[in-house]
Amino acid sequence: MHSQRCGHRHSSELEDALDYSQMSTGIFIEELCKKTVEKETRALWGQKCEHTFVGLMCGIMDQMISSKATLGHALLIDCRSLECEEVPLTDPGVSVVVCNSNVKHTLTGSEYPDRVRQCKAVASAIGVKALRDATMDSLNSVKDKLSDVEYRRGRHVITEDNRVLECKDALISKDYPNAGALMTASHASLRDDYEVSIPEIDFLVELANSFPGVFGSRITGGGFGGCTVTLVKTENANALMEKMSQDYYAKYAVNVSSFITTPGSGAHPVDIS
Repeated sequence: MHSQRCGHRHSSELEDALDYSQMSTGIFIEELCKKTVEKETRALWGQKCEHTFVGLMCGIMDQMISSKATLGHALLIDCRSLECEEVPLTDPGVSVVVCNSNVKHTLTGSEYPDRVRQCKAVASAIGVKALRDATMDSLNSVKDKLSDVEYRRGRHVITEDNRVLECKDALISKDYPNAGALMTASHASLRDDYEVSIPEIDFLVELANSFPGVFGSRITGGGFGGCTVTLVKTENANALMEKMSQDYYAKYAVNVSSFITTPGSGAHPVDIS
């Protein structure tokens, strides 16, 4: 799950690893000093480190999931209030397959700030603080004041926020066909309106969605390469990974890295005595 309103991991695999390392380091210092820091505070400190020392003006989702994740649950994050809701994801009949395309397109460095600027311009035109406060009706009311690109950026964020909340409800009720359809719609929006996908990722998503037992698939991460995430019946997961490996190599002469994943815990002390 991810959006301006709610989130689940929206950055590169390297940043995700660094964020988990940050939270683990925080836990280590807390244990040494016999101090307990609120998980939200720890996440905010991690974000500040990236802003101040790394120079990466990232959001808060990666830090929050690294700090607050609960075993067997997805995490719905309100990125404004930092309120979270645990979403059970423990059905043994359903698996999440992550497939790394092992492709990263060269970027100019302006892609992320350009989209931030475009979204802020749309919010300003509508007269709201952020696009999470907007609706499609309010977006359409100022369409003539926006460029085509700005309009599509706004449409992605507004509809994605709605999809996140609908997907939460679908997962809670175990309506996996609907959850998967929302994932696939999310990918289409990220591809066409937010324009952060690439042909290799689109190929993997389309391949997955044509495979038996797959409910839905989409890009995950920061875009312009990286990974797909697919919701699939557990009985079909291994065959799906084999199919993705074979067909992707046949088309691009690149090996994918696929694995089945389950929601784990955030950074926490481990007793090794």
